[in-house]
Amino acid sequence: MATKFDLLPQRRAIIDRRGVADALGALLPGSTDSAALRAGGTTILKTALDEARAEIGRRLAAAPTRGSEIAAAYAFLTDQVIRLIYDFTVERLYPNNNPSSAERLCLMAVGGYGRGEMALHSDVDIAFITPWKQTGWSEQVIESMLYSMWDLGLKVGHSSRSIDEMLRMAKSDLTIRTALLEGRFVWGDEALYDEASVKFARDVVNGTAKAFVTEKLAERNERHKRMGDSRYVVEPNLKEGKGGLRDLHTLFWIGKYVYQVRSVAELVDKGLLTRAELRQFQKAENFLWAVRCHLHVVAGRPEERLTFDVQPEIARRMRYAERPGKSAVERFMQHYFLMAKRVGDLTAIFLAHIDETFAGRGRRFGLPSLRRKPSKLDGFVLDRGRLAIPSDDFFAADPVRLVQMFAIADRHGLEIHPLAMRAAGRDGRLIDNAIRRDPRANAYFMDVLTSHNTPETVLRWMNEAGVFGRFVPDFGRVVAQMQFDMYHHYTVDEHSIRAIGLLNQIEKGELADDHPLSTKLLPSLVQRRVLYVAVLLHDIAKGRGGDHSVLGAEVAEKLCPRFGLSAAETETVAWLVRHHLAMSDTAFKRDLSDFKTILDFAERVQSPERLRLLFCLTIVDIRAVGPGVWNSWKRQLLGDLYTAAEEVLRLGHKQTGRRERIDAKHAQLRERLGWDEARFAKYVTRFPEAYWVAESVDILEGNARLIEASDAAAKPLSITTAADPDRGATLVSIYAGDHPGLFYRIAGAIHLAGASVIDARIHTTRDGMAIDNLLVQDPFGQPFEGDDRMKRLSIAIEDALANRARLVDRLLAKPHARPRADAFTIEPAALIDNRASNRYTVIEVNARDRPALLYALAHALFQAKVMIHSAHIATYGERAVDVFYVADLTGDKITSASRLKTLERLVVDAAAGTPARKAA
Repeated sequence: MATKFDLLPQRRAIIDRRGVADALGALLPGSTDSAALRAGGTTILKTALDEARAEIGRRLAAAPTRGSEIAAAYAFLTDQVIRLIYDFTVERLYPNNNPSSAERLCLMAVGGYGRGEMALHSDVDIAFITPWKQTGWSEQVIESMLYSMWDLGLKVGHSSRSIDEMLRMAKSDLTIRTALLEGRFVWGDEALYDEASVKFARDVVNGTAKAFVTEKLAERNERHKRMGDSRYVVEPNLKEGKGGLRDLHTLFWIGKYVYQVRSVAELVDKGLLTRAELRQFQKAENFLWAVRCHLHVVAGRPEERLTFDVQPEIARRMRYAERPGKSAVERFMQHYFLMAKRVGDLTAIFLAHIDETFAGRGRRFGLPSLRRKPSKLDGFVLDRGRLAIPSDDFFAADPVRLVQMFAIADRHGLEIHPLAMRAAGRDGRLIDNAIRRDPRANAYFMDVLTSHNTPETVLRWMNEAGVFGRFVPDFGRVVAQMQFDMYHHYTVDEHSIRAIGLLNQIEKGELADDHPLSTKLLPSLVQRRVLYVAVLLHDIAKGRGGDHSVLGAEVAEKLCPRFGLSAAETETVAWLVRHHLAMSDTAFKRDLSDFKTILDFAERVQSPERLRLLFCLTIVDIRAVGPGVWNSWKRQLLGDLYTAAEEVLRLGHKQTGRRERIDAKHAQLRERLGWDEARFAKYVTRFPEAYWVAESVDILEGNARLIEASDAAAKPLSITTAADPDRGATLVSIYAGDHPGLFYRIAGAIHLAGASVIDARIHTTRDGMAIDNLLVQDPFGQPFEGDDRMKRLSIAIEDALANRARLVDRLLAKPHARPRADAFTIEPAALIDNRASNRYTVIEVNARDRPALLYALAHALFQAKVMIHSAHIATYGERAVDVFYVADLTGDKITSASRLKTLERLVVDAAAGTPARKAA
């Protein structure tokens, strides 16, 4: 039988083993100095190894998609090197001219090396097999060989066991048994290898197939859970992740263990895969190995995770080109995810056959059977509790059944049989425009999408089968499409399906603790199905070039009538898609205490029902981005915006005016403080109206007590810090004499203490004092807590304001917390808006997030001689959006064209890290 190595072209160009062996044989003729011989041998072998790796590297560069061939070449090279080391060791270092029967030694490759697949920095997994207990000679040989391999820089995973020890360990340890399953003779005593192989098959494998399959599938499920349980994570682990190489290995291990196949091709003969599926297996394996080989070269180490910083270089090496709306790296990663999906399809088919092999009659292997048999399956049948098709031409007879199958599965809570999924994937091409326009098919699709059961699961099945993309071609365009940024954790299709699942969970009340307001609102929605369709379509136009919100609205106008929505419903879906970012943009990038912000937002929304729909859509869109993106601060901001906008829309011009709101806060604050009227009135006159509008009553109370204590003690600087769980941040209040540059120094000090500012309000009293309220978080988006951290924060601020620390030098020395952000290029931009607020000029700065960005921007504004009223900081992965509400030194908006131009230049230079030029 031909091996992978037999098919390698020009093997001698990789390494000429005979030539190297001759050089080793001619080394120090007659010498018995083992140290000198080993040193000389290492030099010869290292030269041969480096030249061979360079040759394989050239082949990879010349044919960057031949992954399987390159993986075999690295394994072939390792074979030759180990054979040379063995021969050199037993002939020159420890010759044994008359070995006993116990002095036999076999070298067996195991694991990935045993399969004949390696990347540049893969481990060399090797087993040294002896007939019985090791002799002195075999111990010397094994030890010497290991030192030689280590001297060559090989990372060796090794075991030294007798045959009986090997069998005993294999019986008790699944990992060892799996490694030995792929054992391959490399060199030494081949008869010993044959004996070990026969005993392994007879004493370990025989009769244990069912247990092995159960353990392997449990191990696979645990691995998927550990790696994120999605094959659509945008920084996938191509070895251990879902849809990666390890899933293909698991199929082969089970096939080899259960059916004793020696190659993947033999799985066809056993009926486990069709010839077309075998080609898919080989294509996926070849692609994944190509990526892995490039990854090892680019990373310069045994790296298995496709992180953002390596993706563009691998895309370039594999010759992906840019296309309209899609960069080269996005096309490469889309190809990766489609391959991962193919691996998932093959896994499902393969496991269906395993189920057939091991399950008892009428039962499922390792799974509970269905308790009740559903009726009205419309021609579909049940196979061991799973929805199946009665014949191979069932879909061809009526292609609407391709969509109906998923509706029935959802209605009855059934799993779909993998062979039915295979048939759906094969027959998906039957879905043409006539089927897409068929009212029955669209009704079934809407039943799944708006289901009260588990729409996320069933939509994912529909996507896996390829039916979703066929039935909704616009959705098919975003299948496996990644967004090359650090904000989105999943591909566009996976993100959209997860958002549907989150909406379903909120509606069922399963996320009431995280989302109390939306849980309360959802049952009261008049247009429930409008919301589900909008959630599905909100990102459908990504990757087309242009504004995906505008283009998506056009897609919605085309699709909604087909789905059976009325003209009014279609209009609402299109509006939601067009404006799906409006609420988060307003909440996270604008000052919600500025009433004009609320009025402008309410004017855009126009109706309470739209507001409720947009609020729910915004929440699931943010949460479906990935773990850790949603937090209490975002919940607070969105909730505040909803409440304020709802009041405007409900009451119109009857809502409470500015003076009335300030008077109400005064009354609440005085009651909390317990001060007499004269004392409170004197305190109130110290602050401008903007202070009372901007702050909530709890913060006003904290400020009053801080100011009272500080004034009584005549302290020039007072700082309080308190964790605020409702806002998901720590409130830092600073009371000090006002002077220019106060805020930028505070921002720099907070960064040095290891915290990040997410919101800041800067106030000046009428008697020349500053009271600044800042919300800060730790690097993980949580409140900055702990006595030591709070103390460090206060000391850093005190030192910065007293000029005791060289702030600039210390900030420059602080390392970047996320070096992977360097993989992204974001051109800094400043948007200056004099219409967003009646009292302030609003500056929005977009830039790549980096250490002390807020400090740099605040310092630029100080140089521009403007006063900061408030700052609002949002980060989206590697992108930062910092918004400032500013006024000139007289408290007015900045309207001069030349001044605005200078202001824009200063903040853009600061965002780019360019040394600031003198303000004009």
